[in-house]
Amino acid sequence: MNQAARDQDSAPEQRRLFDLLAGFDSVLVAFSGGVDSAYLAWAATHVLGRERTLCITADSPSYPDHHRQLALGVARDFALRHEVIRTRELERPDYSANPVNRCYYCKHELYTALTRIAAERAFGTIVDGANADDRGDYRPGRQAAREFGVRSPLDDVNLTKADIRALSHRAGLPTWDEPASACLSSRIPYHSAVTGEKLRMIERAERVLRDFGFRVCRVRHHDDLARVEIGVDELPRALEPDLTARIVAAIEALGYRQVTIDPRGYRMGSLNEGLILRVAG
Repeated sequence: MNQAARDQDSAPEQRRLFDLLAGFDSVLVAFSGGVDSAYLAWAATHVLGRERTLCITADSPSYPDHHRQLALGVARDFALRHEVIRTRELERPDYSANPVNRCYYCKHELYTALTRIAAERAFGTIVDGANADDRGDYRPGRQAAREFGVRSPLDDVNLTKADIRALSHRAGLPTWDEPASACLSSRIPYHSAVTGEKLRMIERAERVLRDFGFRVCRVRHHDDLARVEIGVDELPRALEPDLTARIVAAIEALGYRQVTIDPRGYRMGSLNEGLILRVAG
């Protein structure tokens, strides 16, 4: 089947996205390597071509190496025009103090850099991978996106995470079933300072969990306490006594004095639970 036939046979949701992207002169994609941005980077390149699509990955101490490797692999395997830049949000006191709107300052740093690149290299529009499901969570980074005029094509055509996974699978993207993930700073409670040392400990601890074979996992950093969250489907295995003991020993060896496995399992946005309760009350 030739390319034109494949496009004609594509899902209606994908056609809506393709039609929207075709209306842009050129785009610069904020490309983290996660499910959403990987699909958007592929779709934009498919519609506009490499000359009119530039995918930028922002590297910093808060960016998980697991996502870095995903971004590099997708860019290589799907011939994306791809560059990595260094962002310095950790050097900003308004970010490192870890206020509840910390993500705003991270995205402000990112979009400042992307806006400069877009202007220097004549890319007409900056796009990100926000989708329709992102509307319901507390996401201060969206304010920064609005201030910089960043477009969210997946959200604009009402694609949900489930839609994006299905379309990514159809496109052959290896990220289609990749668990959702956020920056490493999201593992640190609000108002507890974000430091490079903490981020390195968190990343090493989560690498331990992946080495044990867990796909959905977080290590919440509470000073010398590590609170481990495991996906509910994988949690029974993590709570097997022998494996629990091995997990605890391996993470304690990184410098934590106490390690606990949360019996409630991983919950997306758990960092915001107390914040949401305070707002509601």
